[in-house]
Amino acid sequence: MNTRPLGQTTVSSIGLGAMPMSVAEHMPDEAQSIRTIHAALDAGVTLIDTADAYAPAHDQVGHNERLVAKALASWGGDRDAVLVATKGGHTRVPDGGWALDGRPSYLVEACERSLRALGVEAIGLYQHHRPDPSVPYEETIGALRDLLDAGKIRMAGISNADPGQIRTAYDILGGRLASVQNQYSPAFRSSEPEVDVCEDLGVAFLPWSPLGGISSAGRLGGEYEAFAKVAEGRGVSPQRVCLAWELSRSPVVIPIPGASRPESVLDSVAAADLVLTAEELALLDG
Repeated sequence: MNTRPLGQTTVSSIGLGAMPMSVAEHMPDEAQSIRTIHAALDAGVTLIDTADAYAPAHDQVGHNERLVAKALASWGGDRDAVLVATKGGHTRVPDGGWALDGRPSYLVEACERSLRALGVEAIGLYQHHRPDPSVPYEETIGALRDLLDAGKIRMAGISNADPGQIRTAYDILGGRLASVQNQYSPAFRSSEPEVDVCEDLGVAFLPWSPLGGISSAGRLGGEYEAFAKVAEGRGVSPQRVCLAWELSRSPVVIPIPGASRPESVLDSVAAADLVLTAEELALLDG
């Protein structure tokens, strides 16, 4: 597996997004989820993305984190070589929806809860999940800095941030911003400016929903003719072409496709070795 830099370390150039394993309407049973995580790890994936809010319901916060921890504990490989990235600042509400809480006190509380769910003394990569308009961004990132300084987290990242917020976080963290996780896919290309800022700063960019999201990933080839055409010519899936296209965008890009089946993981991982030609890239960028 090819690797790319992320903060103080390097990780596989394709990560695993664990969210689909804990979303009520799509989630598989625990045994299948663990097989999926093990398949990713066995294939060389060393980055797993989770969040405290990835749960079937508001009273099961930490579900996905606990699942990832259980899968790692039962895996026979080198667990120390795997970076688990989690997030805090998004909350779940009783009706199944999502809310925001960017208060520094809440971020500290969420981090402590994630430490317990993951069963670790320090979180490898802790990311602020989404800006809360009711709380000054500087205050929220200040709490992230304090967690970093206190050794509760080894690296700090942000998610769903615009270019100005990325630079603000970079400055407040004293240049220690490790990653930015934003939506990016053929269906959502408006994060191009954020990719450019990350490349300029040397910060990893982690596209979430890199295949278009849980409900759309399977239709990627049908909705984007260029990706289907390149895939047919190469004898691979449109999804594999999509991830290879994202990897070609910048050396700081590390896609984290979600998966709930081992087969999906293995197809995604194979994108790390798919090098697209200039002609293919021109077609996909058109």
